Amino acid sequence: MERLFYEEETFRNLSCWDKDTRETEFENCSFINCDFSNGIFKSTKFIGCVFEACNLSMIKLINCQMNNVTFIGCKVLGVNFSDCNDSFFSVKFDKCLLDYCSFIRKKMVKTRFSNCSAKNVDFSDSNLTGSSFSNTDLLNSVFHKTTLKEVDLLTAVNFIIDPEINNIKKAKFSLQGITGLLNKYDITIE
Repeated sequence: MERLFYEEETFRNLSCWDKDTRETEFENCSFINCDFSNGIFKSTKFIGCVFEACNLSMIKLINCQMNNVTFIGCKVLGVNFSDCNDSFFSVKFDKCLLDYCSFIRKKMVKTRFSNCSAKNVDFSDSNLTGSSFSNTDLLNSVFHKTTLKEVDLLTAVNFIIDPEINNIKKAKFSLQGITGLLNKYDITIE
């Protein structure tokens, strides 16, 4: 990528793994079947962009802006979204592999996680108010001092959330999911 500003462009089959992209802006762009794994994005802006069937594993997002960014069917392993700029941070994930990602201290109001694997993800100190985890596997994910007001966990699986250290007012859980709230008490529910 050579220019500093791209608007309404579609990038297909790019292989930019292990490359640096700095101070570039992408507005309403689509990235389809691209490999950015192990790449570094520094002070880059993604506004209204869509990543579809891309490999973004282990990318670094240093002071990047992600405003209304959608990930569909992407491999996003081990990405630290906590390094992103907090201004206008807005993302959504559909059918993505998000294992080992970090969203520590991110404000992610009304974020959608749909049909995702989000194992070992760290949501500590984040604000997930009004978010949805539809059919998402949260095995070993960390919720510590997390705001989960009005969060929809009805079809989420394998989560463990301690109600004493998280704010979970008006959150939605299924009867099967209730065990994830009582895990620390070492009791059996049949």
